Amino acid sequence: MPSEVAAVRRFNRTVTQRVGALSDHFLSRDRPLAMSRLLWEIGTEGAEIVMLRARLGIDSGQMSRMLRTLEADGLVVVSPSAADARVRVARLTEAGLAEREILDGRSDALAGSILEPLEPAQRGELVAAMRTVERLIASSLVELAQVDPESPDAQRCLRAYVAELNRRAPERGFDPRTGATAEPHEVRPPNGAFVVVYLRGEAVGCGAVKHHPGRVCDLKRMWVAESARGLGLGRRLLEHLEQLARDHGAEQARLETSDVLPEAIALYRSAGYAEVAPFNDEPFADRWFVKALGA
Repeated sequence: MPSEVAAVRRFNRTVTQRVGALSDHFLSRDRPLAMSRLLWEIGTEGAEIVMLRARLGIDSGQMSRMLRTLEADGLVVVSPSAADARVRVARLTEAGLAEREILDGRSDALAGSILEPLEPAQRGELVAAMRTVERLIASSLVELAQVDPESPDAQRCLRAYVAELNRRAPERGFDPRTGATAEPHEVRPPNGAFVVVYLRGEAVGCGAVKHHPGRVCDLKRMWVAESARGLGLGRRLLEHLEQLARDHGAEQARLETSDVLPEAIALYRSAGYAEVAPFNDEPFADRWFVKALGA
């Protein structure tokens, strides 16, 4: 263990120095890395303050100071959420979006400067190693917790889930109150279960099991935040929901999805789900899947 700890510390020193994390002018801009990272995390769609705090691992005081600085620079505005006035949301202004674009370009250039001196085989080795490091670190920081579907974290994830579906298919419009529903009483024990995925303490995903008579269950409301995709969390969540269904005695799992979610369709197929005829009246769905749950 001591030699492994030393290796991790050496790795941390090398990375922080190489990417300029110690500079007060990260990527040659007039702010340190933490401030630039906050602009990235707010993203083009905006983000709830409580989620930003969890994602960056900072307390409310530091978050308030950082947001005030960015607001004073004309890069960010903070306002109540349209869905829940009790929730504050940070959004980038036009100037903030332009600054984020500059940061993206300079970040790409920095990454290129790391890769450019290496031979092709070395570049492939480095990128593969980075992916492995990211995946393993994320795995050590992930928790899947069964929560009440009306808890703040569950509701936060569900709002993001609905917003993404409507963003991807605005002409169709997704209404979770119609069709194949997953109302709180339908996914609360003993009728079901609701799970939230936490990464570094932040709620970054959700999913639910809805039990039916006849040893059948529906998997519902599966969603992983864009900031946490590519880490295998979707598959881990799917397997967890399947196990909850098995524990309840289900022998078959069903789910429906839309063609606007090709990543989800690919995940379900790779996990052994077979496409079948529609088994419910969900208006937003284009495809229906079934999987036999083994022991």
